[in-house]
Amino acid sequence: MKAILVEEEDQSLYIGDFEKPKIGSDEILVKVKATALNRADLLQKRGLYPPPQGASPILGLEMSGIIEELGAEVTGWQKGDRVCALLPGGGYAEYVSIPADMAIRIPEILSFEDAAAIPEVFLTAYLNMFWLGDLEQGQTILIHAGASGVGTAAIQLAREKGAKIIVTAGTEEKRELCLSLGADYAIDYREGPFSEKVKAATDGNGVDLILDFIGASYWKENIHSLCIDGKLIIIGTMGGAKVEDVDLGLLLSKRLQIIGTALRTQTPAKKSQLTQDFSGFALDKLASGEIKPILDSIWDWKEANQAHAHMEQNRNAGKIVLRVNS
Repeated sequence: MKAILVEEEDQSLYIGDFEKPKIGSDEILVKVKATALNRADLLQKRGLYPPPQGASPILGLEMSGIIEELGAEVTGWQKGDRVCALLPGGGYAEYVSIPADMAIRIPEILSFEDAAAIPEVFLTAYLNMFWLGDLEQGQTILIHAGASGVGTAAIQLAREKGAKIIVTAGTEEKRELCLSLGADYAIDYREGPFSEKVKAATDGNGVDLILDFIGASYWKENIHSLCIDGKLIIIGTMGGAKVEDVDLGLLLSKRLQIIGTALRTQTPAKKSQLTQDFSGFALDKLASGEIKPILDSIWDWKEANQAHAHMEQNRNAGKIVLRVNS
């Protein structure tokens, strides 16, 4: 099959030949129609985020496509069904093999490009807000990078849960997008410390939960933004991984919980359960249009280098999708 591969010398991307995956008895083979970019792809191509043991070395943590083959033990699916799925790797290719219970049926109203933008960001948001964050109706959440793929998914899921939503975003266009999706407040993080604005928006109480992609540079402001018994879930470290002068007294006095998380390294069993839980909560809402993937742009997979540059420059609002032409 054809796949997007990484040139070792300069980490550029090119389309080359790779062995077509085989399927086990409980797996399905999917002919890929579209995949989507994630920041993990940018790290992996530089050798900074290796795939889990046994996973495909090809980039790509999600895809959409058509079932082409079924394992002997697979039930509930047919050849020709449209599916999307989370992957440990391999999405930048013509074919992927996945466990059948990891597949998400694509609602009729969604294109393959739309569907490719669902798995990674919506499952990440669902895992961190509901499984780890225990977000409940009436609570308040602060979502950093609100206009990112995960951010736009998290806003919509939190809205459906009945939570109050505060986001940070760096441009007026991105803040307007967040508000249109259901955010109650949108803060320009470039205008100085955001904790004061968070406190003002919550009558001085702070938020119950924070989803943070930034890390070290936001640490102090995050701690000051949390209410008593609040939770900080660290999803990424775009702003650094090492924090100096940590005041453990604040963690104790406010009874805070700090949670580090990663979706890619979860066990297959947990990923399958997460997929099923998310589908039960959101699939009907995706089918009705109440929840929708937010696409920034669609590129041909021959333009993968340009698409990566678009993400590296932080120009996207929503997901960047690659259309796989084969």
